[in-house]
Amino acid sequence: MNVTEPHMTGTGMLALDTTTEDAGAVRAEVAVLPIGSFEQHGPFLPLMTDTVIACAIARRIAGAYPVHLLPPVTISCSHEHADWPGTVSISAATLYAVVRDIAVSLRGSGVESLVLVNGHGGNYVVRNIVQESAGTDMRMALFPGSSDWAQARERAGVETPSHSDMHAGEVETSILLHDHPELVRPGYETSDFVSDERKHLLSLGMRAYTESGVIGRPSRASAQKGRELLAALVDAFAEYHSLLAPADTSRRTR
Repeated sequence: MNVTEPHMTGTGMLALDTTTEDAGAVRAEVAVLPIGSFEQHGPFLPLMTDTVIACAIARRIAGAYPVHLLPPVTISCSHEHADWPGTVSISAATLYAVVRDIAVSLRGSGVESLVLVNGHGGNYVVRNIVQESAGTDMRMALFPGSSDWAQARERAGVETPSHSDMHAGEVETSILLHDHPELVRPGYETSDFVSDERKHLLSLGMRAYTESGVIGRPSRASAQKGRELLAALVDAFAEYHSLLAPADTSRRTR
């Protein structure tokens, strides 16, 4: 599948050359907001991993569908990772307020739908934001959903079950190996650690279940799997775009 990607720099987080005229020409009915985090991802992936992944997904969506690509929210709810240096969090109430304010601003400028591309599983509050949007004048969706990830994992040939592949594992490492291999440091090949019993994770934090910060099998990661994961998610977004912008279901092709 050939898609046109907006111009990006650095870790691909911003379309730096987009002007107000560019946005007006697209007249997108749907805005896409990547939401990442700033938290430990073991010794071989960067603190920005979730943000890089959310942006990789959002960037490809913007290359395939007529959407308004927004810059990411880069710090979110990572309290369970607080025992590791570098991790920074905001409260769920703050994240809620930021996303709601963005939605209100978009609605004021004529954009009626917002998709939250969430890259961090600990951002539980984003589900409530989308839930509360039902029946309002701002339609919202959360992407990717669990079924979208399941289909993408199957298509990519991911070997580790999703529950075991929790953090800095096969999926996250694969996406970075494809999208930004320069950000993956040596060591992922020997950092596998599985901890399937995590009953009290929210109370005790990640440190109670892993010393390295890894829960998963990054040794099974590959750039090819990352490529297929992202391609599958772009295809899965068609249903969301059709739901939120039924008047325009076209996809951009080169």
